[in-house]
Amino acid sequence: MSSKFGDFFRERRIGLGLTLRRFCSDAGLDPGNVSKIERGLLPPPGREKLEEYASHLRLLPGSDAYLEFFDLAAADSGRLPGDLLDDAELVDKLPVLFRTFRGQRVSPEKMDELIEFIRRGG
Repeated sequence: MSSKFGDFFRERRIGLGLTLRRFCSDAGLDPGNVSKIERGLLPPPGREKLEEYASHLRLLPGSDAYLEFFDLAAADSGRLPGDLLDDAELVDKLPVLFRTFRGQRVSPEKMDELIEFIRRGG
């Protein structure tokens, strides 16, 4: 069983040229837990631990890789990313987006409203 988050984690670690044991030893982490995360046997941890992992993986805050790391963690946990949930206007538009993904009919007005919101950059 694997997860996109676990795959990303493992690929990043390997990309740094680090074995699992070396990575964990350098970072002071439990190799058993990291292995389980990479294999999708443990869900992604909470925000604080994710930030610690991101630092050890040399992900620069605000970079595309950093955002992808947190987005994949949220998706694998069945959550929306916290920074998106902090945007009240965006949260208000999410039901339209969800209905659209499910193939349900959305009124043209609601769809136009969502498109305009996206065009404005959120």
